[in-house]
Amino acid sequence: MRKPESFHFIEKTGDSMVEIFHTIGLFVIGATVVWSGVVAYMEMITNGHATLKDILLLFIYLELGAMVGIYFKTRRLPVQFLIYIAITALTRMLTIDIKGMTNEAILTVTAAILMLTLAILLLRYSTYKLKGGNEGF
Repeated sequence: MRKPESFHFIEKTGDSMVEIFHTIGLFVIGATVVWSGVVAYMEMITNGHATLKDILLLFIYLELGAMVGIYFKTRRLPVQFLIYIAITALTRMLTIDIKGMTNEAILTVTAAILMLTLAILLLRYSTYKLKGGNEGF
């Protein structure tokens, strides 16, 4: 059964509205990441130095910005970037808070980093196999 022409118009309008909302949302997220990175950097300048905590935070902002940029270009959100951000955040936590952590907490965070790293390896390997080995592993 053929859909009426008015349904096609409504469907196209809805798709366009979702696309516009999606683009605006990504732009707001990207602008917020840039704004947060600039504020963090200005605080470093005001302090006259950057700590390891500050530098790792900038890496998180960089990865978030790259993830938004890649989505704008490809319309795909690579899961690997989310995992990279999680690894960086856990590494930052481990590096900064290690003095106040118990041995069990240190082992837990370290195990989480290892599991996320293995997940990246698995994702890259499966992508390599699915694409027939055409891309570098």
